[in-house]
Amino acid sequence: MKPLALIIRTAGTNCDRELVHAFELAGADTATVHLNELIANPRRLEEIDLLGFPGGFSYGDDIAAGRIFANRLRHRLDEPLRATVARGVPTIGICNGFQVLVKLGLLPEPDARRQTATLADNTSGRFTARWTSVTVPADTACLWTRGLDTFDLPIAHGEGRFVPADDEALRRLRDRRQVALRYVTEKDPKPQASFPGNPNGSTDDIAGVCDPTGVVLGLMPHPERFTHPTQHPLWTRMASEWLSQTPAGLRFFQNAVEHVKAGRTQPAMA
Repeated sequence: MKPLALIIRTAGTNCDRELVHAFELAGADTATVHLNELIANPRRLEEIDLLGFPGGFSYGDDIAAGRIFANRLRHRLDEPLRATVARGVPTIGICNGFQVLVKLGLLPEPDARRQTATLADNTSGRFTARWTSVTVPADTACLWTRGLDTFDLPIAHGEGRFVPADDEALRRLRDRRQVALRYVTEKDPKPQASFPGNPNGSTDDIAGVCDPTGVVLGLMPHPERFTHPTQHPLWTRMASEWLSQTPAGLRFFQNAVEHVKAGRTQPAMA
């Protein structure tokens, strides 16, 4: 039986179908549920093997991107969500989904039960939509990025600047191996401090973080938008060997599905 991935959507979500497609390509069955429906039946979280928070503009990004979605989760689904994470269900939040997980307090420190980072306005003051290069730190705890090195992914956001609460919070991220992705440039695969290598001004060039277990991942780039080689803007210039390789974005989801199939999650309590 295939692992089951649950994708949570709400008003303003617009990347849920891409996330469904990515999970299904990776070998999972999927179910998409509106937040209101999940609030009415939170036991659905006990039935799943994978969990996804897609991108978009939930509730029109009123107040701040992801804030209203996160507040509704905190007040209505906090305990069921934390129980899902506690049993090791691989969870991903992409773009708006990352903003939700950070403002909910599930990332980067779920045990803190408070927000220890934010995703603020891009330093450019503009919405940025482009492809960017990212690299995976060699020592990251993240299970979603296993086997990946430096590659390209698309971004599309206006509030993507990752900012820890203070220097101590940044130190904990590094010490716990929670930095999952950093922005780089194609010509210089080392972290950058400014545009275009760092497209939004994120502290320490951070493009994505995981929780200390490596099971929960949040990132601003969109791996679900690079699951076929021909989605890359330069695919016509690539050699045939490149076109036969697994796209980096798809590998994220394959890693998570493989993790579940290996039996590394715990069943929900009856």
